[in-house]
Amino acid sequence: MTDEEDHPGPVAAIDCGTNSTRLLVADAEGKTLERVNRITRLGAGVDRTGRLDPEAIDRTVEVLGVYRGILDRHRVRAVRATATSAARDAANREAFFDAAESALGTRPELLDGSEEGRLSFAGALRGLRGVEGPVLVVDIGGGSTELIVGSDPVVGPTGVYSMDVGCVRLSERFLRSDPPAVEELEAARIWVNREIDAALLEAPQLSQAKAMIGLAGTVACMAATDQGIDGTERDRLHHYQLSRRAVERIRSTLAAMTADQRRSVPGVEDGRADVIVGGAVVLGEVMSRFGFAECLTSEADILDGLVASINP
Repeated sequence: MTDEEDHPGPVAAIDCGTNSTRLLVADAEGKTLERVNRITRLGAGVDRTGRLDPEAIDRTVEVLGVYRGILDRHRVRAVRATATSAARDAANREAFFDAAESALGTRPELLDGSEEGRLSFAGALRGLRGVEGPVLVVDIGGGSTELIVGSDPVVGPTGVYSMDVGCVRLSERFLRSDPPAVEELEAARIWVNREIDAALLEAPQLSQAKAMIGLAGTVACMAATDQGIDGTERDRLHHYQLSRRAVERIRSTLAAMTADQRRSVPGVEDGRADVIVGGAVVLGEVMSRFGFAECLTSEADILDGLVASINP
């Protein structure tokens, strides 16, 4: 057996989401070597046009080119790249996939909502201890929100539902004023609740969860803001108990501000300031409807699930 076989090289996962393009490089045991997040807004305008904007494609492909350099530096042996809601909705997604493959050297896979949810569930529960199941994993993205319930990452979830609601989609469709008007916020809230109604009808087992785990940028932003810290302090965000009362308070505060004003709030990234209220509406309504006073925030997500699929 060669030394390389004794010590297999790192692997990587890349997620091209509606709002963010993210990279995780991990060693053969799953230990994080590098984790990078860039807000590229690939899904800008997709809800309205049904197409990826050329400038959004260019922004995302430019970041993928940077990620290619990181992969080469780590001498990554295997890569799994995925695209989710924005690409699912876009008629011209193959043009993006062609450009992405040229920049990255790997062609992104198009995930449906169910597979996206399963990978997020696997990532969130990997290594988790002390939480009684079943748990509801809530992955709030830019274009969709996955609701996944289960107890064991190996067995997998017992129910998955992908709602066509996310921070970018909700903001573009309803929250057009700056700051959003009261009636816009109410319309967004009603729409989220209709999506939750559909989720419970299709996957009633979602209501059996005893605890909730929240994933992705909206949840991390709310946890950072609640603590008054920078959103890059991952150790203080991972497995933080975020209360529904805090979510509702922060949502009200941010909704009363303009996007420019939100940028000065600790924890709110510049590229998230215009869509964080939409994400907060989703988070607050999910917590309320499922009766959770607290949400365990997790920095382990679909990227960790993708890495685990390479390193089972």
